[in-house]
Amino acid sequence: METDTNVDVDVDDAEVVARSRADPECFAVLFDRYFLPLHRYASRRLGGAAGDDVAAETFLVAFRERGRFDPARGSVRAWLYGIATNLIRGHHRAEERGYRAHARSAAEPRYAAEEERADARIAAAAAREVLVAALADLSRGDRDALLLVVWGELSHEETAEALGIPVGTVGSRLHRARRRLRAALDDFNPSNQR
Repeated sequence: METDTNVDVDVDDAEVVARSRADPECFAVLFDRYFLPLHRYASRRLGGAAGDDVAAETFLVAFRERGRFDPARGSVRAWLYGIATNLIRGHHRAEERGYRAHARSAAEPRYAAEEERADARIAAAAAREVLVAALADLSRGDRDALLLVVWGELSHEETAEALGIPVGTVGSRLHRARRRLRAALDDFNPSNQR
């Protein structure tokens, strides 16, 4: 089966990058393969419009830098997520301000007829605020590693490639991030949120 760009859909990502150096239209195959997951990741990190911008810019940067892609350093998927994460870092101040603003804003609970459901919603909203505040307090490196694994659905190895760090460092960052999030939830008492 062929795409409009005359690249077989079964062609390896690294081969698509290599072919795109001579035939730039081939790069569209990578866009088709990875735009939606990258868009979801960027949107979850930054919100709608900024996520749109980062997802689009990721492919612009990748296209411009495709001559420098080295398959020996990792997969195309991890390379793309690394570019996206670097672009997100450019938005990190706004991201952190957004996390902190969200943590400060108290959502207006909607009370259902059943008191238990209302209590559950209030507790969930309060727990979400605690988690968002804890995310904001993580170091940028720990937060990037955690969100690449959780929201980007990258493996530890792909996360290491995306961030340009050893796999063991990814494990350390994830452990630290999870420990801090768990501690924030352990300190959280939903009965005090009424």
